[in-house]
Amino acid sequence: MGITARGVGLLVAAVVLLGVGFRYAYPELAVLGAAAGVAVGYALVTAAWRPRLTVQRVADPDRVARGEPAAMVLTVRNTGRLRAANLVAEDRCGGRLVPVPLLRLRPGRDTELRYPVPTRRRGVVPVGPLRVTRRDPLGLVALARAYGDPVPVWVHPRIHPLSAVPTGAGRSLDGRTDSVPHGSITFDSLREYVVGDELRRVHWRTSARVGELMVRENVDTSLPRLVVVLDNRAAAHPDRSGGVAESFESGCEAAASVVAAATREDLPVSLLLVAPPVDEPAEAHGPLDRLAAAELADGGEDVLRTALGRLRQERLGDTLVFLTGPGARGDLGHVGAVRRAYPSVVVGMFGAAEPTAAGAAGLVVVDAADGAEFAAEWDGIRRW
Repeated sequence: MGITARGVGLLVAAVVLLGVGFRYAYPELAVLGAAAGVAVGYALVTAAWRPRLTVQRVADPDRVARGEPAAMVLTVRNTGRLRAANLVAEDRCGGRLVPVPLLRLRPGRDTELRYPVPTRRRGVVPVGPLRVTRRDPLGLVALARAYGDPVPVWVHPRIHPLSAVPTGAGRSLDGRTDSVPHGSITFDSLREYVVGDELRRVHWRTSARVGELMVRENVDTSLPRLVVVLDNRAAAHPDRSGGVAESFESGCEAAASVVAAATREDLPVSLLLVAPPVDEPAEAHGPLDRLAAAELADGGEDVLRTALGRLRQERLGDTLVFLTGPGARGDLGHVGAVRRAYPSVVVGMFGAAEPTAAGAAGLVVVDAADGAEFAAEWDGIRRW
């Protein structure tokens, strides 16, 4: 609860008038002081009344690519029974406030407002809570309360179509790369039988032991497995424009493009950050959400060495795509050290003023100014 400047002035006047009136026996001044005090008290009681409101938000849609339109539909309902709500409300959308008309909202009625959500920049745009301000008729006291839970809108990086995908390190027995994740000669696990499974895949010994049909689940080891590593160290992206590192934004677009191309071809793909976030949003689902929430983090060469060491030990795939900025040109030697674990290593360098040397034998370096240029250069790679 906050007393406005008018309320503070009236309260001071009430104290002075009461003091002077009683001190010098001026009943008129005492009456004026008492009236001012009553007005401030009435304002406090009026503003303290808490309206019963329910707030519902629906993002339309809640996940969009950068630059695509998105809107928030806000519905406010007065669930009270006694009086209409005469309120001033504002909904927080990112870094701006959106006015919400709630003038004389009667009991049992609702009001709906639809307004655009800014998607000019990649990120997670928090929308809400609704800030409702209750004022007395004289404007002496104002009390602000929050209603409703915030709803995030995920602004994904732009996706640039990639027609080429890595072929991987292995092949099927017939000499081709099989894009079907089941049915090869490599055993992976057992699972329960479902209608449509071939009987030749039933593992009869296990089925007799557990009392129900179990089938063998096979995986195709010839599938190329992609590992996309985004360098989110602030030192790798030193150039800023309006507080935004465009080389990092381009790296996010390139990562989203590679992930989308792999998903389209049903290829296994993993997305990693050099500096993992301390708190990742619980609502994040999939790599595109992770890219929307990705931010630059502090870290130097030691952080990069730790991340690359983990990649060498775990060997998550056969094709490594490392996306970084001009500040990491001197670190390509460390990236080349993972060639023993990953037969194919592609480095995407964004924002470099000069062509980048490979830094190690076997590295494929793609110099690009932005995500669109990276997509064009990617499709021009002849040998992975």
